[in-house]
Amino acid sequence: MLKLLLEYFSYDFVRNALIAGSLVGVLGAVVGYFVVIRNVSFAAHALAHIGFSGATGAALFGINPLNGMLIISLLAGIGMGISGSRIQQSEQSVGMILSVCLGIGTLFLALYKGFAGQAAAILFGNIFGVSRQQLVQIVTLAGVTLCVLGFLSRKLLFASVRPDLAEARGISLLLLSVSFMGILAISVTLASQIVGILLVFALMVGPAGIASRMFHGFWTANLAGICFALSAVWCGILMACLTNWPPSFWITAILFILYLMSEALRRFILQR
Repeated sequence: MLKLLLEYFSYDFVRNALIAGSLVGVLGAVVGYFVVIRNVSFAAHALAHIGFSGATGAALFGINPLNGMLIISLLAGIGMGISGSRIQQSEQSVGMILSVCLGIGTLFLALYKGFAGQAAAILFGNIFGVSRQQLVQIVTLAGVTLCVLGFLSRKLLFASVRPDLAEARGISLLLLSVSFMGILAISVTLASQIVGILLVFALMVGPAGIASRMFHGFWTANLAGICFALSAVWCGILMACLTNWPPSFWITAILFILYLMSEALRRFILQR
């Protein structure tokens, strides 16, 4: 078994998958923590659906789907950041926008005459299909995003927990909101490369959600979320190599198992 695993890790596509998955897992866990405490989980779901039209449109015109989704998601994220809490109060409008974006994406897929696997990768992810060029792009985007988030983390945490007091101390809530939604848009785009647009919510919110239910401190929750994300990604890639089942299935299944375990631990052990 060990010899077989070492043989798998000798392949470039497996190593690329591990590097890309690890970076996106860390980014998703850290960004997901702020998604949870700011109660904007809907935004990750919405940006993935909106980005779907950008990814399929880019594929239709022969452009890298990652670039298409990134541009559309960033524009949508900035718009959400400017709208602030107003967008949460307009559920009907948001639902209609998401429906239109899905419809447009479906039209682009129907018009797409290229390799069918490209369409499946957009929807369900293809972590083993990460090329060297895509890996460089993922490393660059994830690195820059983590640096920006690290620079904003103290103000963002303060504004998320005590928005009124933060605004009274001169912190621009609008600027923070726009900046964070831009960060979330990039994170959702990168996560879609790992688990696909339809399953991106699991990787973006799952690890942080599990960690925040077990730990309340900023550092402990973030470190736990990173551990959960890396465990899911690494074990998912390993199980995909051994079973030839989709890595997206294994990653989401492992996160679900971790969620059940955390719920059992919280209810039957931590509350005693």
